[in-house]
Amino acid sequence: MPHWKDKQEFKGRVYHFAERLDVKVRSLAMRRMSAKWASCSTNGNLNFNAELLDLDRKIGDYVIVHELLHFSVPNHGKLWKSLMRAHLGDYEGLEKKLRQMSK
Repeated sequence: MPHWKDKQEFKGRVYHFAERLDVKVRSLAMRRMSAKWASCSTNGNLNFNAELLDLDRKIGDYVIVHELLHFSVPNHGKLWKSLMRAHLGDYEGLEKKLRQMSK
C-alpha cells in the first residue's frame, strides 16, 4: 500500500478511527519525535511522529489504533491485544515491521 499523501490525509485517518473507537480527540499534532512513533495523554491529546508519513499506510493504521486504544486500555494486555486484532486483524506482522524500522 502507498505512503500517505500529506498530514491532512493522516489526520483524517486518525479521526476516522477515533470515531469508530468512540475516542474524543482534544488535540492532534504531527511532529518529529526522536524516540517514539506516537504518544497520547489522558485528556485527549495525541502526537504522532511526522516520519509516519513516509511509511506504508497500514503501518500508520497500526500506530493510530495502538494509540487510540490506550484511551480505554492503558496497557498491552489481553484486552488490548484482542481489540487490536478486532480492528486490524494480524496486527503482529505490522508491529514487527515497525520494530524493524526502529532499529
